[in-house]
Amino acid sequence: MGRISAVGIPRTGLLAALVATAAFIAGAGEPRAWSLGAAGAAVVPAGGTIVGVATTKEATAPAIRATIDPAICGSTVPDESVLVTGGGQLANVVVSVPGVKASQPAEAAFANEKCRFVPRVGLMRPGGAVKMMSKDATLHTMHAAGADGRAFFNVSIPVQNVTLSRPVDKAGLVTLSCSTHTWMRGFVQVTEELSALSGADGRYRLEGVPAGKYQLRVWHETLKAAAPVTVVVKDGETVTVDLTLVK
Repeated sequence: MGRISAVGIPRTGLLAALVATAAFIAGAGEPRAWSLGAAGAAVVPAGGTIVGVATTKEATAPAIRATIDPAICGSTVPDESVLVTGGGQLANVVVSVPGVKASQPAEAAFANEKCRFVPRVGLMRPGGAVKMMSKDATLHTMHAAGADGRAFFNVSIPVQNVTLSRPVDKAGLVTLSCSTHTWMRGFVQVTEELSALSGADGRYRLEGVPAGKYQLRVWHETLKAAAPVTVVVKDGETVTVDLTLVK
């Protein structure tokens, strides 16, 4: 290895360069986000990251026959209760870290589109609002109810491009439905916990998880985790936790 010249480099700058070089060598060429503390010591970022992929062997359900407004809805509507790719990757899984608070979005936005709620699942914090609009030239209603049956609101959206917003003040699962098109379903997880939603590729990501041992909470509208999911998180590290969901 060639010699490192320190001529003209301030002491703190030299120390930072040495720390970065040591981290590069120890990490087999993969630099990490080190920084220098007040005393010049290396500081590892607080919290860790959990990543993974949600999968299932269940197949996407058959399409639903539209019994009203076929000119707008089509003759059938996709059943998105299990939205899975050909490789088994599962969308719309909510993964939460119990006991770890995080700031969820203030709004969960949904559109009525071809007689479906788009997206199917959203996340928001208690005291936030569900935002609704319609792309369909027909009457839709949006009814929001908690798991205990409590109705948060029931509003009509009679024309296209009307946007409404209604608050939800209580944590928990909120189910959305339309009384005109009875097959329509949507869900909002209203929570203060650190949570993530799996995408179309089944991937999810939770950042800033305090070091510790956790049993993840896994929610899906029709499926459940095949077994309890326990994970140990360390500061500055990423741990992969893939999820298998079953009926």
